[in-house]
Amino acid sequence: MAMDLATGGRGSKHAVRPSMNVTPLVDVVLVLLIIFMVIAPMMVKQFWLHVPKKETAAATEEASSDGPVPVVLTVRADKTVWINKDKVELEELGEKLNRIFAARTDRLVFFDADDAVAYGDAMRVLDAARGGGAANIAVLTEAAVR
Repeated sequence: MAMDLATGGRGSKHAVRPSMNVTPLVDVVLVLLIIFMVIAPMMVKQFWLHVPKKETAAATEEASSDGPVPVVLTVRADKTVWINKDKVELEELGEKLNRIFAARTDRLVFFDADDAVAYGDAMRVLDAARGGGAANIAVLTEAAVR
């Protein structure tokens, strides 16, 4: 804290008035601002999610009826994993998907999970699917037909 001595007239006494020196405070705030501006972009995690629009969803269903059966990966509330209508253990998921993709030209997987499935369990299945060779994973917005 700095002191400012007021100079008055001839007969007045000199009074001491305290004044705040804010320069160090401003320096510290500016340094913190720069640090947070540099660190903030590094803290962002990205997970790209492609959700089909309503018009294209109906067109995709009509177009896919002639082609190969889509690969639908489902996680049910009891934590069982299904590829289309076949039950698969999580440890075998990558190997099964590798065999499926060997016979196909596309590496697209449709993913569906029940509402009761924990986020961590769903992410473990997605990681296993990515490890099994799935290049594109589309999240289903409506329940798949079982």
